[in-house]
Amino acid sequence: MAMKVRKAVFPAAGMGTRFLPATKATPKEMLSLVDKPLIQYGVEEAVAAGCTEIIIVTGRGKTTMEDHFDRSPELEASLEAKGKKALLEIARSVSKLAKITYTRQSEPLGLGHAVLQAKELVGNEPFAVILADDIVDSKQGCMKQMIEAFNDAQASILGSEVVVGDAISAYGCLDCTPDARDPRLLAVRDMVEKPKPGTQPSQNAIIGRYVLTPRIFEMLETITPGAGGELQLTDGIKALLAHEKVFGFTYEGTRHDAGDKLGFLKATVEFALKRDDLGPPFREWLKAQPF
Repeated sequence: MAMKVRKAVFPAAGMGTRFLPATKATPKEMLSLVDKPLIQYGVEEAVAAGCTEIIIVTGRGKTTMEDHFDRSPELEASLEAKGKKALLEIARSVSKLAKITYTRQSEPLGLGHAVLQAKELVGNEPFAVILADDIVDSKQGCMKQMIEAFNDAQASILGSEVVVGDAISAYGCLDCTPDARDPRLLAVRDMVEKPKPGTQPSQNAIIGRYVLTPRIFEMLETITPGAGGELQLTDGIKALLAHEKVFGFTYEGTRHDAGDKLGFLKATVEFALKRDDLGPPFREWLKAQPF
């Protein structure tokens, strides 16, 4: 029987130090891109891809995420009393997105360790992993594209994009060959984490989107911690290659690294300009500035 993806895991226990002091008391995932937290963009992407259960891996100081996706009776009552129906619907819709559960990562021991914390909630089925600070703007959601690819391949799928020049050294990189059936699929032979310039096996970088088979948990439980004593998801996927096929997937869309200050600013401008209510006046204001 073909495996189906119903669950999406969001590792969200990191400290977000690149955005200090904003993230001293506010989780990075709750930073607002225009008027919506980063993590909500990811949850909406997962839901649009057919995921009905969202698993958020949290840590200390992350309770505002739980509050955000919960109902707020006081706020709703206030909006209803004031007749603000549109805002009331916005407030209520967030809590209706999906079934959301939470599990804790007691120590920040790497992305692989964070994913491993979701093992009991995921169970023996394939699942998506979304890193909330990678925002992908596309007509057909990135995760929907990847799950469709998974449905055909029935193998783990890693989101990938071409990174030009030496910038590839900032990413995990795929040693891969295009699949004969679908040029968007890349048959993975190996992966290299942050290769030195000139040593990369390709320009195909791994981005923060994954569809993984449940065997990844077995790999994550048996691999040796890497640099800093952390369990790396990349190492777990490399171990998985010895047992199963793994594919990269060249998605359609534009990725914004919202975990970086400059990337966050660029994403804010791009998303604001796309808005019907904000785009026209914001564009006119930008044109009038003496930059």
